[in-house]
Parts: sequence; structure tokens; C-alpha cells
Amino acid sequence: MSELDLGQLQDTLLLFGGPYSNLQAILALRQRAEQLQIAPGNIICTGDSVAYCAQPNETLKLIREWGIALLMGNCEESLAFNAEDCGCGFETGSTCDLLSDDWYRFASTTVEQQHKQWMGALPRRIRFLYQGKDFIVIHGGVTQINQFIFASTDERIKLEQIQLAQAAGVIAGHCGLPFTQPLQGKLWHNPGVIGMPANDGTTQGWYSLWKPAGDKIRIEHHRLHYNAAGAKHHMLSAGLNNGYAEALTSGLWPSMDVLPDYERVRQGKKIGENSLLF
Repeated sequence: MSELDLGQLQDTLLLFGGPYSNLQAILALRQRAEQLQIAPGNIICTGDSVAYCAQPNETLKLIREWGIALLMGNCEESLAFNAEDCGCGFETGSTCDLLSDDWYRFASTTVEQQHKQWMGALPRRIRFLYQGKDFIVIHGGVTQINQFIFASTDERIKLEQIQLAQAAGVIAGHCGLPFTQPLQGKLWHNPGVIGMPANDGTTQGWYSLWKPAGDKIRIEHHRLHYNAAGAKHHMLSAGLNNGYAEALTSGLWPSMDVLPDYERVRQGKKIGENSLLF
């Protein structure tokens, strides 16, 4: 399994996931990083650069030119190796599975071959040292790229994953919802995604900032404000007139098949920005 070691990182880190072919979102995040003076070497994406939205090539071009660290998610894996579906882990015949067919067919025929080759060479894990602790970035689970791990997922599963990772903490993506959870001196962190809202009835995406705080780390969850209506317009113009296009402006996912009960009942409830020390 390919792994990228970034070595020891210092100063503020910016972490995010799921650009999802949403050019408007990735443009807004890059502008925010420049405002905060965060260098590309301190920015990590948990994968799924291409998915629901309508501008995959433009999104990939920006990410590649930006020079940030990008992990291989299940979407990059599927597109790079010409899989029949997105490999998201949706149950066959579920609403999520049926909806994904629309955007995946669009992406698989639209993404340029040069980008597919590049995605096929992305690391499946990223490691780094920060504030004296070692962290690993994965997409879903340590050994299963499309494993869904939510805030409500049993702590024992997270601790098993952290042990498998042999790290002080795991930074993961895939589930699409931001959360941070200290676990017996270890850490599970999901910065959320920028390309789709967090099913909370708002249009914003999510990213996180990690900052040195003495011998600890201050982890901050932040909203990303961007032109969601513009992203939706591009989807409709490309013929992607589906539930995900509507979700960009409604803030509500078109299906909650993958969500556990805890996350399901929170649909439409606004998530607050927050921070903690680890």
C-alpha cells in the first residue's frame, strides 16, 4: 500500500476532504488558505476530489497546480482504474447507489486521461509528525478505503483502527460529516468535506485548522462559505439535474441510507463551529 511521509510539520495546518468536482468550493478554500498564509505544504486533503459536481477537470487542475497533499479516496481509485461504479460502499439498489450512477458516469467519461493516471499514483496513506505526535491520514478505514466511520460509530472500532494505523491519531474522510473525538489519549478527526453541505440545512462546506498550543494541538472546525448557487448552476447546465444539485442549496442530502440513527435524526440541524485541545 503506497504511503506518503510528510515528515515533521509546523505552524498551522489546513485539513479538508471531498472537493467532489466543486470548483467554486475549492477556489474559495484556496483563497481562504492564502488569506491565512498557510503554505501548500501544510494542507492535506482526505480524498474524493472528483464526485457529485460538474467541473472535475477544472477541480483537479487547480489541486495539482496548488501543490497540496491529496490522498487517494475511493472515487480517485475507481476513476483511475476504470471501475464500474464509484466504490463508495453504498448498498446495491439503495437510493445512494442509484444516485451515484448519474454523477459517476458523467465523471468517468469527462475526466481527462492524464488526470486519471495521476489519481492512480496517489498515496493511500499520508503520515506526518506534529507537536511531537504521529498522525496518519486515511480515507475511510485503515484497510478498507470505503469504510464509513461516523461520530456515533462504536469507539472500539475507532480504537481498533488507530491501533492498526500505529499512530497517535487518525485523520479520515469519506463519511462527509465533520467531527473530532479524543479516545483514551488517541484521536479520531474528520475535517468534513467542502464539496457538499453537511446535511445540516446550510450551504457551507467544512474544513479544519490545526494550531500549536503549547505542547498541545488546537483543533478548529470551520465553515467554508462559497458560491453554492454557482456550483448548482454548473451541475444543471451539465445535465446533472439530481438530488445532489438540489442539496447544494438546500443543505440536505437526497438520501440518508448510509447514516446511523444518531446522524440521521440530526438532518437539518445546524452544526456549530467548534474547537478543542488535544
